[in-house]
Amino acid sequence: MSIDLSKSIMDVIKYRTSIRTYDNKPLSEDIKAKLQNRMDNVSGPFNEKVRFEIIDKFDKSNENIKLGTYGVIKGVSSFIVTSIEKNDEALEQLGYILENIVLYATSIGVGTVWLGGTFNKGEFAKVIDSKDNEIMPIVLPIGIPAEKRSFTEKMMRLVSGGKNRKIFNDIVFSEDFTKKLDESKAGEYAKPLEMVRLAPSASNKQPWRIVVDNSGFHFFLNHTKGYNSMGFDMEKIDMGIAMYHFEASAKELNLSGHWSKEFKHIKNTPKDTEFIISWLKE
Repeated sequence: MSIDLSKSIMDVIKYRTSIRTYDNKPLSEDIKAKLQNRMDNVSGPFNEKVRFEIIDKFDKSNENIKLGTYGVIKGVSSFIVTSIEKNDEALEQLGYILENIVLYATSIGVGTVWLGGTFNKGEFAKVIDSKDNEIMPIVLPIGIPAEKRSFTEKMMRLVSGGKNRKIFNDIVFSEDFTKKLDESKAGEYAKPLEMVRLAPSASNKQPWRIVVDNSGFHFFLNHTKGYNSMGFDMEKIDMGIAMYHFEASAKELNLSGHWSKEFKHIKNTPKDTEFIISWLKE
């Protein structure tokens, strides 16, 4: 069932949740056409290409390929498979663009869940003809949510802490990393910053840190050890997701600005914390 979320991207962000149990039915051609149109027309802030393809388990051309997800997903019929070249900023671009698609899917009643490791990469790579210079970091199961969630899904949410989030001033700072910013002092940007806080991330680590000053909002990645073990840094995808939440919410509130990759030095930057990008106010 779709919901009327056309008025507010922030409502979509607050409504959306990971879905691991689906109704085991093929998506309608109308829904697939809407998703394909979104995929064909979405863009991101980085000069990196992201390749998407909708894959149907019920497609006869895929019947000899085992599109497995290692048992954590039930009843799914379709996937959005992603592929990027091994370039700087490609992961951030993927996170930004795919979250745009995820939230659009939510608004038309389609459930999604981000998978970064619990799927058979070799089999999915065959379906999309992945190239030697590409990686396939994310597969996105898509479908109509089942009326009741499976026991596995309930346990996955419990283990991942999907409902838990860091408090606002653990991720947002004023001027430098020694001064936490209280939400009541964030002014007109309090809501976009709150939408960042609500963004999904790998194992709910919330690796983003934002320093606010007169020029704008400076986004940093606080690295968690072990998240580069798959050959790419999963948390850079998380940064792209956070960026989309912030920008889309700011634009909804008519707060103008733009992204800048010019390095911003911030005093007292913690160890293992990397500057990613700044949102400069206009």
